[in-house]
Amino acid sequence: MEEAADLLCGTRPTAVSLPNAVRYVMQGVQKAATLEEAQHALHDRATAFIHDSLAAVEKIAEIAARQIPNDAVIMTHCNSEAAIACIIRAHEQGKVREVYATEVRPRNQGYITIQMLSDAGIPVNFIVDSAARMFMPKVDLVITGTDAVTANGAVVNKIGTAQIALCAHEARKPFIVAAETYKFAPRTILGERIPIEWRPPEEVIGSEKQLPPHSHGEKSRI
Repeated sequence: MEEAADLLCGTRPTAVSLPNAVRYVMQGVQKAATLEEAQHALHDRATAFIHDSLAAVEKIAEIAARQIPNDAVIMTHCNSEAAIACIIRAHEQGKVREVYATEVRPRNQGYITIQMLSDAGIPVNFIVDSAARMFMPKVDLVITGTDAVTANGAVVNKIGTAQIALCAHEARKPFIVAAETYKFAPRTILGERIPIEWRPPEEVIGSEKQLPPHSHGEKSRI
């Protein structure tokens, strides 16, 4: 179990919700005196975490819906269960006119977002990432999720979030980050930095292409 926990935590170093969940489950396993106790602790704690996670998203959606004005036009970036829940809850209250969702290159998680919003009956505009500033004057607010929240309140999220936040600030549009408490990175209290996950350049340029000899491809933050 310790080996499995370390392997899982190492897969997504930036998204602290995964290691936080693993640590929560492993606390029960580590305190067990027998194999049977460890098995029960694993099941009970995993079930409790899932239940608390779903309840947290519901509560976040309830709170955020109060901050969304009537006939709102919303922009969102990447695919966040919490952010989508906020938009859907406001839509159920008759507050949402339409949503602008970014494509989120290079893995295009925006496709998942527009599918979920469309399934909920919400009109969605699918825009390229670089068009966020162009469409910002049309929206009333921005809602995103986050991979991690630090001790000073900073958030770490999908690449491109910072540019959208700056565009929102420039246009004087509210920027809401929807996050569960398990997105908090406790080690940042001690000054530890959140590691940023870097991916191979092939995810951007494709495996069939090669960079020119004198160019230096930056890895993509996923």
